[in-house]
Amino acid sequence: MPRQNVNDLIAFLAVARERSFTRAAAQLGVSPSALSHTIRALEERLGVRLLTRSTRSVAPTEAGERLFLTVGPRFDEIDAELARLSEYREKPAGTIRITAGDHAAKAVLWPKIERLLPQYPDIRIEINVDHTFTDIVAERYDAGVRLGEQVAKDMIAVRVGPDLRMAVVAAPSYFAKRPPPKAPQDLTDHNCINLRLPTLGGLYAWEFEQGERELKVRVDGQLVFNDASQMLTAALAGSGLAYLMEDVAQPYIASGALERALEDWCPPFQGYHLYYPSRRQSSPAFALLVEALRYRRAAGD
Repeated sequence: MPRQNVNDLIAFLAVARERSFTRAAAQLGVSPSALSHTIRALEERLGVRLLTRSTRSVAPTEAGERLFLTVGPRFDEIDAELARLSEYREKPAGTIRITAGDHAAKAVLWPKIERLLPQYPDIRIEINVDHTFTDIVAERYDAGVRLGEQVAKDMIAVRVGPDLRMAVVAAPSYFAKRPPPKAPQDLTDHNCINLRLPTLGGLYAWEFEQGERELKVRVDGQLVFNDASQMLTAALAGSGLAYLMEDVAQPYIASGALERALEDWCPPFQGYHLYYPSRRQSSPAFALLVEALRYRRAAGD
C-alpha cells in the first residue's frame, strides 16, 4: 500500500474516532483545514463519501463506518505490537492512560505516581478525571480506577487503596441553628447539600448502615453540586450538611471547622481498585505501575 494511503487512513480513523476535525487535528499535529483536505482527497480517491459534516458535528457515513470498523482494529494491532517492543528495552517505557474519579486520582493515584515517575523517566502517565463509568476498552484506556463494587466481573481488579468511610458533616455555625441528626430519618429536617451524579443525572441518595439495617435517604436542600470539593466549601461556610469521604473531611473535623454526625451509621466499605481487561498483555511499564499502585495492608490494620 502506498505510504500516502496509510497516512490518509490514519487521518480518517482519528476523525471518525473523535467525531471532530479539531480534536483529531490536535492529536495528529496538523491544522483542521489540512486534515479536512486530506479526508476529501481520500474520499475522491476511493470514490465514496466517508464522513457526513455539519456545522456542529462529524459522523461516519455507512461506508465510513464500515471502513472504521474493519481497518481500525488492524491499526490497533500494529500499535499494540509496536508497544510490546518496549519489552526489549532495558528500561520500562511507554504511555499509560488511566481513567479515575477526582477523589481516587488525588487520594490513591497521585501519591504513588509522584514517587514512581522520577525513577522511570521513559514512562508517561495520562490520567483522565471522569466521574462516569467509562468503557476503558472502547475509549482506549489501559486501566481505570473505581470502587471495588463498581468493577465489572470480566475485568482483572487489583486493590489500590484501603477501606473507605463516609462522613456527615456541617460547620459549628450550622449546628448552632439546628441540632445534629440522631438517625438518618432526621435528615429530612435539615438543609442538605446534594450531589448530582453525572452517570444518570439524578441526585445521589445518602447511604447508611447499622448492623443489618441499610438505608438510602434522598435528602433535600438549597444547594446541588456535581463536585465534592464544592460541597466541602459550602459545608465549611455553614450552608448545610454534606456527605463526604471521611479522609476529605477529617482535617477539618480535627481542626474544629466541621463537626460530624451519624458516625455510627457510616461503616467502612470496600476501597478503590485498578481494573483492566483480562486479555490485556502487560507491558513492563504497565506491570511496574500495577505493582506500585497495589495496596499492601499495613501491619496491625
